[in-house]
Amino acid sequence: MLSGVFVASLVACNLIFKKFFSYYQSADTDINMVVSVGIIAYPITFLVTDLISELYGRKLANQVVFSGVIVSLFVLVLITISDQVSAVSFSPVDDGLFHQVFGNSGAAITSSMIAYLIAQFIDVRIFHFWKKLTNGKMLWLRNNFSTIPSQLIDTAVVLLVLCQAGEIGRENFWPFLGAGFLFKVIVAVLDTPILYGAVYWARRYFGLKENEEISLY
Repeated sequence: MLSGVFVASLVACNLIFKKFFSYYQSADTDINMVVSVGIIAYPITFLVTDLISELYGRKLANQVVFSGVIVSLFVLVLITISDQVSAVSFSPVDDGLFHQVFGNSGAAITSSMIAYLIAQFIDVRIFHFWKKLTNGKMLWLRNNFSTIPSQLIDTAVVLLVLCQAGEIGRENFWPFLGAGFLFKVIVAVLDTPILYGAVYWARRYFGLKENEEISLY
């Protein structure tokens, strides 16, 4: 189930990224925090990998991260084929509209995958660094201090690749970086109680001791 949520969130953020919204706008200043709706789904992937890391260990977390790459590439192939097929005259979505929404998914998925691989593997590594350092205690620390720096790296890398691909203007790099990273930090802090609740339930359900992991092998 965790892997399913992870993959669904990853694929969704790559498909819906073209819609942008403002989550904060000040009438007194020029501050306007604009982000892609893809950012709603993406932080869920970090919450899930932290949960898998905590309950199942680093090896399985890395396997789930790698599976996300395979699924995303498969989705990209399906989108590419679908974009090449001609729509019939009575199709509710014609070729132009389909291409407008999904036609540039290659650049989005490529940039997302580069950033995703770097950020997720760093997240898993930092998470287990803090877990080992604190002897399995202070879950809030390894959750936030693995996710937050990883999210900064992810946001910067994906924006750099999209700038190079011409998907966004270079003048939007810093505004999007600030708005996107701040949004992800807020989500990372807010999802800490969810992580605590899920870990608490799982430990009781599986009869785990503190710092004990579930072995699937």
